Amino acid sequence: NSNEIKIMEKLSVGVIGVGHLGKLHSKMFKEISNCNFVGVFDSNQEQAKSVADEFGVKSFDSIDELLSNVKAVSVAATTTAHYEVAKKCFEKNIHVFVEKPITASIEEGEELVKLAKEKNLKFQVGHIERFNPGLLSLESFISDPMFIQSDRLAQFNPRGTDVAVVLDLMIHDIDIILSFIKSDVKQIDANGVAVVSDHIDIANARIQFENGAVANVTASRISQKKMRKMRIFQKDHYISLDFITGVSEVYRLQAIDEAALPNSISFGEMGVGDRKKRLIYEQPEAKEVNALNYELQLFVDSVLYDKKIVVSGEDGLRALKVAEIIIQKIEQSK
Repeated sequence: NSNEIKIMEKLSVGVIGVGHLGKLHSKMFKEISNCNFVGVFDSNQEQAKSVADEFGVKSFDSIDELLSNVKAVSVAATTTAHYEVAKKCFEKNIHVFVEKPITASIEEGEELVKLAKEKNLKFQVGHIERFNPGLLSLESFISDPMFIQSDRLAQFNPRGTDVAVVLDLMIHDIDIILSFIKSDVKQIDANGVAVVSDHIDIANARIQFENGAVANVTASRISQKKMRKMRIFQKDHYISLDFITGVSEVYRLQAIDEAALPNSISFGEMGVGDRKKRLIYEQPEAKEVNALNYELQLFVDSVLYDKKIVVSGEDGLRALKVAEIIIQKIEQSK
């Protein structure tokens, strides 16, 4: 019966800023089925035209013109432009997905979060590593981490050096750590140096939380080889995660009489008497997911079906606040 075929509701979206990332956003919006990708805007009109042609959409002459044709946008312009662009979108009642970091300053971030709330608009920040397949596979394992060690080392790429490595790379791990540890930050110590650019190229921070948890975070963009790893310690668990391969590993102690999971290996027993436990190793199955596609799909769904935002403006702001403190501490230690 043709009456029963429900026409799928589609969200009309545009992309502002179609450099390296914005082009990837465009590709994803083209693939997301409940999304109607309308067009792009970039201050570099040649670039905008080339991307628009590639994906068969319109290249708009102004942001205003784009905004009058869409319900939501993703903002992949440079960080310094995030505030102006997102503010304009919210003022015109447009939902916003913005790349990380949320804004160039905390004041700007606070104002955007407040504006989105007042207007009841969706505001998501592109902390893509939250949707890393390896991290997603650990959802049921991470409960109350007490020590986290993370290393994010990248090879030199001139494209990313207009900001400190803390805002460029470390902010990914800061966001993840803040999402794991349900406690306020108590104290931060940090060191770092500028080596090849005018900004901090390598940094280390120790973040202490009110509940006693500690995170030791290192980020570099001048390393020989790439590395993006996180090690998480919590009661009876040691968890390691490789963001590059998407592989996570869990070592945990469990009661002797507790049934072992099908894909786990037992390493024998530890402890004495009634405190004896079995040491189990398992590799949770990584979800088959394209992180960028998934985070944009969640944004589209949150607008269409009024769902809770996964990485909210508030989350983006918290990560930025911690990043700013780290940068201040490094400046002070010079």
